[in-house]
Amino acid sequence: MTERITIALDAMGGDRAPDVVIKGASIALQRFPEAKFLLFGDEAQIKPILAKLPRLAEHTEIRHTDEWISGDVKPSVALRTGRRSSMRLAIDAVAAGEADCVVSAGNTGALMAMAKMALRMLPGIDRPAMASFFPTQRGESVMLDLGANVECDAENLVQFALMGDVFARTVLGLQEPRVGLLNVGSEEMKGHEAVRSAALRLRSPDAPLNFHGFVEGDGIAAGEVDVIVTDGFTGNIAVKTAEGTARLFTEFLRASLRHSLTARIGYLFAHSALRKLRARLDPRRYNGAVFLGLAGICVKSHGSSDALGFANAVGVAVDMKINGFLVQIRDGLSRLSALPAPQENKPQSAAL
Repeated sequence: MTERITIALDAMGGDRAPDVVIKGASIALQRFPEAKFLLFGDEAQIKPILAKLPRLAEHTEIRHTDEWISGDVKPSVALRTGRRSSMRLAIDAVAAGEADCVVSAGNTGALMAMAKMALRMLPGIDRPAMASFFPTQRGESVMLDLGANVECDAENLVQFALMGDVFARTVLGLQEPRVGLLNVGSEEMKGHEAVRSAALRLRSPDAPLNFHGFVEGDGIAAGEVDVIVTDGFTGNIAVKTAEGTARLFTEFLRASLRHSLTARIGYLFAHSALRKLRARLDPRRYNGAVFLGLAGICVKSHGSSDALGFANAVGVAVDMKINGFLVQIRDGLSRLSALPAPQENKPQSAAL
């Protein structure tokens, strides 16, 4: 990275803040040596940790506040009472142009509400969507929305498709990502009206993305598409089911390897392969959910993440900035607005 970039960090957000946040910034600095960090939080807690990381200290400015948002605060309460909190001040730094992006491991609902209030929405985007990425058989894919919008109409899904396409380009480095709508079948008649109407519009030859069509649940991990688009209700269930299945698989594998002496001996021979598998499925590698649709870059790190995971969330924010995410979104929206609205009068078919 040659471009100078300033990153605002909510130093008090997360289960192990500010320790994880500061050490995560130190790791991120190794990848982005030209970065500057604005740390918002309690200076008395931040300074002793920062003193042990002199290289990071040279690239960091502390913005003191003795207020922060706890994990159990409702978004509406956070909006009313958290104007001087570390989270809000970090977001405000982006809104004021002092920082290029903000990263927080704090309260998800509060972060979404504050970011939407302070950063506003991009013109042409009706609702923000939460996006993240995870491993597939073919590499990595992006899914959105993951819970910000329980109900979505066709226009929302089309906008999500565009944002997911640009996210895959800027963060995953894909030149022409394949975009799919999550559905109960691959046939054109399957699914509810919003999904079918969105598909009609995205199939237009003038659509500014590579639309694959419908993808079913078992096609997510198979990597049939690079971007999976759905409403927040379905997306949240899908991603949490995938996370639970991964944990179940890990526990089954661990129990199998401890089952007998032969299994333990086999583990010694398979140790190298299992280490690669563990690295491939390491959730820290995929840490960093993004609120897409805002007129600023805001990344949410998992609250229980360690320093490496937080550093990866910082990396997502920086990649979006240096690869022109917001510029590409605006360009795509201008082309999207020129597409005619679809006309569909077909009756909805059964799911199965």
